Amino acid sequence: MLTLTTGAVQVIRTVTADPQLPPDTGIRIESGLNGSDALRLSVAPAPEAGDEVVEAEGAKVYLDPEVAVLLNDKTLDAQVDPQGDVAFTIADGTEPV
Repeated sequence: MLTLTTGAVQVIRTVTADPQLPPDTGIRIESGLNGSDALRLSVAPAPEAGDEVVEAEGAKVYLDPEVAVLLNDKTLDAQVDPQGDVAFTIADGTEPV
């Protein structure tokens, strides 16, 4: 199962903290468009049918079934640069929160 770092948890909670968003709002990771190897990440109000749900300390990540298999033994990290831009990275192995 995908593991979230402390940095990823903090960023996801910040991104989904808007009180106007539904309570189950999380980050969804899905396959790229047109057969691309890239992954798409978006804010989602809830998981879609078949999604694997990864939750840590209130941060929710929804993985489409194909991506869940691909990221099974990976770690999701996130960092914010001085300009406020967020960068998510995926690494091999696991680093528990």
